[in-house]
This record gives sequence, C-alpha cells and structure tokens, in this order.
Amino acid sequence: MIGLLQRVGRADVKVDGATIAEIGPGLAVLVGVERGDGSRESARLLQRLLAYRVFPDAEGRMNLSLRDVGGALLLVPQFTLVADTSQGNRPGFSRAAPPELGAALFSGLVSAAEAAGVTTAKGRFGATMQVSLTNEGPVTFWLRVPPA
Repeated sequence: MIGLLQRVGRADVKVDGATIAEIGPGLAVLVGVERGDGSRESARLLQRLLAYRVFPDAEGRMNLSLRDVGGALLLVPQFTLVADTSQGNRPGFSRAAPPELGAALFSGLVSAAEAAGVTTAKGRFGATMQVSLTNEGPVTFWLRVPPA
C-alpha cells in the first residue's frame, strides 16, 4: 500500500464542482492499493501516517507527527500511484489491486483513521476528483508498505 503524503495548510476535494471533503492544517495523502495488499498493510500505513514526523517543532525541525500537532487527515484514493512506468510511454496498471479490493481497503483505512480519533476527510473511490491543496514547506514523502 502506498501513501504519498503532503504536509498542508489546507486541502479539499471536489467532485462535479461540489466540495466533498476539506481539511485545515494536516496531511493530504494520496493512497494507492497494490495487488496482495490486505489489512496488515493498511494498518501499518495508517500507523506510519499518524506517527511520521513531518511537522516542525519550536526549533523548526521536523520532529512532530500528525498526532502531536492535532492535525487533520485527508485520504484520497489514487490507483495511478501503483503504475508501472519502467518501460515505454504508457503506464501499466497490472500492479494495482482489483477495484473491489482497492475500495474495501481504502474504506477500511478511512474507518481506522476515524476510530483512532483523527479528524479525517476522504475523496471518493472511482470518481474523477479535483484535489486542491496548499503544500507547506513544501513537504512531500512517499511511504510504501509492500504486500506480504
């Protein structure tokens, strides 16, 4: 499972011109689900997202996590993160999980984040979305929990 996280001052998701999700300061995370991913990978990715130290402390060093700063989490499904771009001029998606599994694992990730007490917003699986954000820093990290 892949999470492309960005530290944001704000972020939102629109579908068909309507805002369906928005957060203030926190993390906007694009989420890709790979073949072979399951609940173990989802739980580990969430653990890393909540504990990853990407927010500045009093001295300006990235020593604080989302939990430490009480930030919000915006999770956006994005299957293109798992694209194979190693050859040619067109991405391949054979590494992506089937849509049913991807939707279930994404939904489980959102539910687990909410259960962890984190203010959580989400994009819509399978929809064409417009994602807007203000990347603070800029700070962007690619986290991957490989399938077991």
